[in-house]
Amino acid sequence: MAKNDLWRLSATELTALTRAGDVRAEDAVQASIDRMKAVNPALNAVVEDLSSEALERACALDKARATGAQPGPLHGVPVTIKINVDQAGHATSNGVTALKDLIAPADAPVVENLHKAGAVVIGRTNTPEFSFRADTDNPLFGRTHNPWGRHISPGGSSGGAGAAVMAGIGVLAHGNDIGGSLRFPAAANGAVTVKPGLGRVPAWNPSQTAERGLLAQLMSVQGLITRAAEDLHLSMPSLIAADPRDPFHVPMPWRGAALDGPIKVAFTKNTHGYELHPEVEAALDFARDALADAGYAVEEAEPPNVFDAGRTGYRALMGEIYALMKQDVDAAGSQTVRDIFAVYFQEFPPYAGQELLQIMAKRTHYARQWSLFLEDYPLVLSPFLPQPFFRPDRDTEGAEGVHEVLGCAVYSYAMNFLGLPAASVPARLAELPGGPQPINVQIAARRWREDLAVDACAAIEARAGRMCLPLWEKMQAASA
Repeated sequence: MAKNDLWRLSATELTALTRAGDVRAEDAVQASIDRMKAVNPALNAVVEDLSSEALERACALDKARATGAQPGPLHGVPVTIKINVDQAGHATSNGVTALKDLIAPADAPVVENLHKAGAVVIGRTNTPEFSFRADTDNPLFGRTHNPWGRHISPGGSSGGAGAAVMAGIGVLAHGNDIGGSLRFPAAANGAVTVKPGLGRVPAWNPSQTAERGLLAQLMSVQGLITRAAEDLHLSMPSLIAADPRDPFHVPMPWRGAALDGPIKVAFTKNTHGYELHPEVEAALDFARDALADAGYAVEEAEPPNVFDAGRTGYRALMGEIYALMKQDVDAAGSQTVRDIFAVYFQEFPPYAGQELLQIMAKRTHYARQWSLFLEDYPLVLSPFLPQPFFRPDRDTEGAEGVHEVLGCAVYSYAMNFLGLPAASVPARLAELPGGPQPINVQIAARRWREDLAVDACAAIEARAGRMCLPLWEKMQAASA
């Protein structure tokens, strides 16, 4: 393969070459930088270009390897970091103009773990203000566009990450997820991700001056967005390495024990009153058949009420946000984001006072129900959204827009409230009026069994194909 085509490789394919010494880290990084310079101006996915320091680091990795240093598991892999996580010497702006000069004094655990594994950060990716929209736009850096076309939102809040990795900018993209911020961009762009369960990936920002609210701590996780399911198996073991700065991190191995017999998968199309779009139903049927043919025991079975757990959990989160974050949004947010938050509070009426404490206690009830169900069915295949991904700025269109974007996404934020792993994988490339558009499904898993969810993603991907390939053809045709 020509050097300038190395950006096309998966992380698994690339590390087979870099670790063997067949490809220099410098060449791998340069190829991704060249790709970034070619396509990012039209996407605005990367909002801080770190090319110079990336090439310095890549050269240092090559020199160390030449002198006998053992290459890490992600040796020379180009990655991006979301701008709401600390990277030493760079601003953790979170898409907020008032925070544009908040320079991180040290790396967050997720950045440090990637560095230790040999990855090379080539840029920092865009997020909406306060990382609290399912779309990506802000007054500081502007809008990020979906590489499939400007008729589709890139998702959020890790929208820059999703657009970047699927366009070929970096092989792995860091993101995080408090209500769907890894899975929304994966679904929007046709990428693969797994939202880790609670305690799986160490998290902390050295620049922060106060601890986050309890529900934010319980619901928010760090993760990666990739073009191929195999890359999650390659990279997540490095990401979950322990860090004492997160006292609640659980140091468990990535791979759990093998399960006896065919793995049972609960299959549901229940959208709890929301209309299921035919293309989403077709994607679900495809995923079901792919898993069945791969040896899974797929059965129609209804998990505990995801609508009740999800809506209740998000109302609790809104209660915490109203008490702890609304003042910052009002003071530093744009009028657009203030208006969106006002509708959030209408869509998800915040719990407060004693009621909020009671709901936080009831979280264990919901989690126990799911834990018992997952004893019988280690995996749950479900919709992610009941309809194809929405257009940009849909959440600025009042109550109806917010309802379509977040109100119906109960399978998303329920998993955050429960603290369970949930993966997202494309199962169909739909032909819609605006053009081809990927449709992702969600696979939830037992606690600590992200590996099972990723295995299922790989089985679906083996039949559906990697969505990056038709996307790159589309991008090339559009630029011709």
